Amino acid sequence: MVRQLTFRGNRSIDRLTLAAAIETTNSSAFATLPLLREIGLGAKRHFDQRAFERDVERVRLLYRIHGFLEVQVDTLVRRTAEDVYITFIIDEGLPVILQHLAITGLDSLSDQPALVRDLPLEVGDAFNRFLLGANADTLRDRLRNRGYPRAAVFLADRSVDSASRSASVDLRVVTGNHMVVGSIIVEGAADESDSLFVQTFLATQTGREYRQSDLFDSQRNLALADLYRFASVEIDSARFAESEDAVPLLVRVVPGPQQRITASSGFGTDDCFRGSLGWTGRNALGRGRILDASVRFSKLGVGRPTDFGFDGNLLCGHLKEDSIGSERMNYNAVVSVRRPGFFGARTSASLGLFAELASEFAVYAREALGVNVSVTTETKTRIPLTLGYRLAYGTTDASDASFCAYFNACTPDDIRVLRSRQRQGLLSFGLSSLNVNNLLDPSRGRSIGLRVSYSGGITGSDSLQRFMRVAGDAAIYHSLSRDVVLVGRIRAGLLFSPKSFQPGGGEAVSYVPPDQRFYAGGPNDVRGYDGNQLGPVVYVVLDPTLSRDSIDAVPSVVTVSPIGGNRLLVGNVELRIPSPVLRTVTRLVVFLDAGTVWESSLDQTSTLGIRVTPGAGVRFATPLGPARIDFAYNPYSFPPGDLFQSRPDGSLGLLERNYVKPGGAGLTLHFAIGQAF
Repeated sequence: MVRQLTFRGNRSIDRLTLAAAIETTNSSAFATLPLLREIGLGAKRHFDQRAFERDVERVRLLYRIHGFLEVQVDTLVRRTAEDVYITFIIDEGLPVILQHLAITGLDSLSDQPALVRDLPLEVGDAFNRFLLGANADTLRDRLRNRGYPRAAVFLADRSVDSASRSASVDLRVVTGNHMVVGSIIVEGAADESDSLFVQTFLATQTGREYRQSDLFDSQRNLALADLYRFASVEIDSARFAESEDAVPLLVRVVPGPQQRITASSGFGTDDCFRGSLGWTGRNALGRGRILDASVRFSKLGVGRPTDFGFDGNLLCGHLKEDSIGSERMNYNAVVSVRRPGFFGARTSASLGLFAELASEFAVYAREALGVNVSVTTETKTRIPLTLGYRLAYGTTDASDASFCAYFNACTPDDIRVLRSRQRQGLLSFGLSSLNVNNLLDPSRGRSIGLRVSYSGGITGSDSLQRFMRVAGDAAIYHSLSRDVVLVGRIRAGLLFSPKSFQPGGGEAVSYVPPDQRFYAGGPNDVRGYDGNQLGPVVYVVLDPTLSRDSIDAVPSVVTVSPIGGNRLLVGNVELRIPSPVLRTVTRLVVFLDAGTVWESSLDQTSTLGIRVTPGAGVRFATPLGPARIDFAYNPYSFPPGDLFQSRPDGSLGLLERNYVKPGGAGLTLHFAIGQAF
């Protein structure tokens, strides 16, 4: 059995490419690592002498194709009674260099410099025949995106001088006629009206310059419409004549099933057990309108009416500390109508009715019902822009201490006002740009997001639901090498609100619903803190019979309640590196998280400055994305905050300003699926 397969001396071709090019395959990690292989698990690959001999030639040929004609390949094989340990020893030598590259046939084109810019293989590079083919493909595709559907690239001449290690290449381009889009025929449409509807998703039209990328975009638009089982957009070869100046197009569509039912279940550390059920009716209301009905549940097993006592076990035990968000089962029920192709192929609109109970761990729980309208469009650079309006009638619950500390609402009557059902009309605008090489685990690219929300009298909001919220984030992913990735992210938020609440008839204060305030800390944020624990907090003693001496003697009776703020600033830097063991499925990370949340109306400069928490973690590859375990060190104690104690009449009494609960510093452990950002 092949217990080990390694490569030595390969600087120009990585190990994964070499391993994929040969027949001999290493056994899986469970079958090769000394401790794990005793379990008997893992795929076992057996050694084949003839295949191994051919593999030496395969490696040599691969290097010669990459331009290394002097490569020498040797092997080191160690055998035991049952196992084989193989090492390929590679002496690459010096490569053949491309000294001359000529491209003819483009003289008549005005944008010739743009066509030949940044080709995969250029003068001065190692003469890689794979990249030479990529040059031809790149030139052909660029021409086909400039109105030349029959453009072709031929190898006119190629010479290699092994003595001088130099190569010369001549490429000949035949552009063909410049063409525009001609007639468009739709196959699979029910009638002429349906055919016209299909054409609304096309990224081109009759009379426009032919571009191959428009065909791909059209096919993408049809797929995203969620109406068709199959869709293709291509040149109609049966009607195409190269002597003409118009290209006929053929669109084929196969309608998808009229109905679809989906269901899911899962587990989350802050949700306990969760599940969902959905129904979709395609073209249910004609003209491509899609009717959706869905319901999602979380806190199953801990929240009423499904409180089965799961908050007493290891899986969901920490939810026992969340008397606000986990007391009741969370839900979200939505019935909506979507209209893809709304005023253009890149625009869709939706109208929905919803009812929900959503919560944030130990912070708030919001119950509401209402209506939501949104229009989403894509720019030419595929940046989605969304304009939405949400009218909701509901109530937001938070801890009494939160209301008392920030809004001076310490009596049951004042708190009852803030918890009362109110109307919120939220007008929002959002944009997002995601340009990465891998959605689950990016190593190159960037992402940008911005969301602006306004709730005021003009949008239909009650006086205690008026605010303006701006939140944005940006991340960049940079590969330092094939296996080493440096990632940086920054998040920021601003929240403005008028003075709309007068506690006890006194001085007016600014009020923002707890569900709109900013919070930080957790597995995707500043990882030195548990969820939402970074930023302003208040301390509460729920037992009204305890004396102050008893409270100081037993600090555990003091609960920490995060109350958020109206300003947010968070930054993260993470270095992802390969693991020395289980390299193909495991990576290591080191990170530095920093950030803070504060309330601009209060003087918190000295108590809530930037908190910096370093840490390290490990990532395991799974079909759902990287599973991660992170350890972060928090050197800070709990921040100062007001200490309250419940009174027998239900109100809160202030015991101490700037109280600090003992403890807080130490290691914080997070487990999650998917990268933090």
